[in-house]
Amino acid sequence: MNYDYNTQRKRMALPEYGRNVQKMADHIKTIKDRNERNRAARTLIQIMGNLNPHLRDEGDFKHKLWDHLALIADFELDIDSPYPPPERGKFAEKPNEIPYRQGDIKFLHYGGIIEIMIDAACKLEDGPEKEYLTNLIVNQMKKSYVTWNRNQVTDEIIISDLNQLSGGRLKITEGVKILEIRELLPQPRKKQQQGKTHGKQQNKQYGKKKGHNRH
Repeated sequence: MNYDYNTQRKRMALPEYGRNVQKMADHIKTIKDRNERNRAARTLIQIMGNLNPHLRDEGDFKHKLWDHLALIADFELDIDSPYPPPERGKFAEKPNEIPYRQGDIKFLHYGGIIEIMIDAACKLEDGPEKEYLTNLIVNQMKKSYVTWNRNQVTDEIIISDLNQLSGGRLKITEGVKILEIRELLPQPRKKQQQGKTHGKQQNKQYGKKKGHNRH
């Protein structure tokens, strides 16, 4: 008995369309009549669109489907496409490298985003906007500190770290209070015992009635 395993089948260029779409594309390549081949290709495009309705939100929806069909057919489909066929070489190109921010993070528990926010706040002119952003930063610093260290932290430590990270350019506005930990982190919900207690009482009453019926 011969078994048909996926590991033994032809590799699919776009697995998200499924094996049946791959088989239909391969079959279209074997159709000799060009008009029949074009009609089968248009039918397959409709099927591919129904399988991926999220692509309809994109402006080049139809164009993308025809490009996908060319890719599924390994660029061997001789049809009258409404769009110019894509170049094989474009699909073999490596993606552009993402430029990562260089330099060491001084406090890992704060992360690089906090340092970026601090640099942005330092560039602002003195005023309400700078004060507001500084207050947001110190509260986020306190939240991050507790999240990663799992212990209490004093406001003096947060202010000292802010001073070090900003080079003394950011100051906490006088009178501004840093939020408490319970205000920064979500508190665990208490389990509701009322339903269980009510259920136990019903069971006790039911047990009494049941015992009464026995006598």
